[in-house]
Amino acid sequence: MAVEIELKAWVDDPESVKKRIPQGAKYLGSFEKADQYWNIPPEYGVGTNFPSGIRVRNELKTVKEPVRRSFVCFKIKERRDGIEVNDEREFEVSDSGLFTELLERLALVRAQAKTKTGWAWEYEGITIELAFVAGLGCFVELEILSPAGDDGAVEAGRKRLLALLAVLGIAEDKIERRYYTEMLQK
Repeated sequence: MAVEIELKAWVDDPESVKKRIPQGAKYLGSFEKADQYWNIPPEYGVGTNFPSGIRVRNELKTVKEPVRRSFVCFKIKERRDGIEVNDEREFEVSDSGLFTELLERLALVRAQAKTKTGWAWEYEGITIELAFVAGLGCFVELEILSPAGDDGAVEAGRKRLLALLAVLGIAEDKIERRYYTEMLQK
């Protein structure tokens, strides 16, 4: 099992960041991600194993041909010095409409939505996304997978993400410590 180590930082000049993507990076294509978040209603007064809710994502990725896919995700989120360390579980569904109907029938409520568009690359095991988040602005997201329960690997991954952030010309003070869902609530 692995955890994702991720950071996101504000981007003032997306074209400058694109030019600084390392030479050996593999272009993964453009993307559009439409996310809906679902929660157990608070009036039920029950605990949940989904503290961040359940995310249903409809995604369009294009490298040569457009590919549409839908995913369901739930995770346990943790923040460590501005870096997210998430135990994430994700699986593909063939029909997101039917899945959201199931969530509604189970009495979950739609909490919020988020839309991201942008481009992705992979560089030395790190996923780089340059993303425009509707209602917020432009961000770079860097993500690496690390063995679960290995704090040394998490710290090493954190250092790799910060080093790549510097290569991209983005100062550490541009790191956004809040989750997008928190930012969109305000």
